[in-house]
Order: sequence, then structure tokens, then C-alpha cells
Amino acid sequence: MSICSFMASLLSPAPTITLQHQKDYLRPSSISTNPSSRIFQRNCRRDGLCFVTKAKKSVGGDVLEKQSDSIDDKKDFGLVSLHHVGILCENLERSLNFYQNILGLKINEARPDDKLPYRGAWLWVGSEMIHLMELPNPDPLTGRPEHGGRDRHTCIEIRDVSKLKAILDEAGIPYTLSKSGRPAIFFRDPDENALEFAQF
Repeated sequence: MSICSFMASLLSPAPTITLQHQKDYLRPSSISTNPSSRIFQRNCRRDGLCFVTKAKKSVGGDVLEKQSDSIDDKKDFGLVSLHHVGILCENLERSLNFYQNILGLKINEARPDDKLPYRGAWLWVGSEMIHLMELPNPDPLTGRPEHGGRDRHTCIEIRDVSKLKAILDEAGIPYTLSKSGRPAIFFRDPDENALEFAQF
């Protein structure tokens, strides 16, 4: 191949990639050779990992390549998982009675609150936690949406919604079921914090 034809192959328009949303990530679905649409496409998966997909013209034909050194690498600060959710309460003992005795959560004794300027407790939810904090609540306690799914809420994954429903019935705690029909139940703690427990 001559230098001129090699240079011409480098200057010819590179195909671009059209993306369509599928399950856990975006995949290239078709290749366009439209020279006016030379762009890089950003692909992000639900686990937060992103990369840029581009089409590259090579001497041997069209080749797709993924670049791991994308512009999003600058924003990669090491996202791992959700560590805890902070929930405000007016009375720590009342909240502990609810979260421990009704919902069965256990206190994380390794997280004492004696270094904080307010009372609180850390409760295990799988490998993550709820941090109960006895602090004034800036939110109104009345006028909240009846269905917790339409309010700020914490969602916790469980194995059996029907068993939790029976526990709430026995304790006289009002709840609403998911409006979409999926196995999920919404209710409020003693401080009107909305909780969702869903079976995935």
C-alpha cells in the first residue's frame, strides 16, 4: 500500500455507532457510515462503570474498540456501594422498639455514637446500615403522601413480602402495597419516615 492510499484511508470518514438501551447496559446496535455524525458514544452500565465506544477505520476493515481511558475516568472516584441511610427520629427508644422488635433489625455495636453530638444507633440491613439520629426533623409530619412510594423513602430488599405483611398486620401498622403490582409494601416508622420493603 502506498503512503498516499494509507493516508487516504486514515482521512476517510469513520463509521459511528448508534446505541439502544438494553437490560444492564447500552450496546452498539448498528453502524452508520454517515460522515456528518462522527461522534463518540458513552456507555454506562448500572454498576456505574462507563466507557466510550467509537468506531475506528482500519486498513483491514471496520473495527470497533472500547476505550477504558474515557472522559469518565476523570470522574471515577471509586464508587463501591451504599453504606448507610440516615433516618431522623424524635425518640431513640421508640424508634429502636420499632426497628428492632417489629422489623427485627440488629444494632451494630461496633458503631458507637458517643463521639457524635446527638443520640443515635446503627442498625444492620444486610451489609449496609440505617443510622437512627435523634435530631429535630425539618420535614412536616402531617400532610405526607398516603402512599410512601410518592414520598422520600428508603427501600430495603427482602425475600418474602407476605411474611412482612403479616407482621405489620399483627402490629397494627398501616401500609400500602406497590401501585405497580410488584411485591413491595410501603409503611411509615413512628416518625413518619417512609419505608419500602420489596421482594426482587
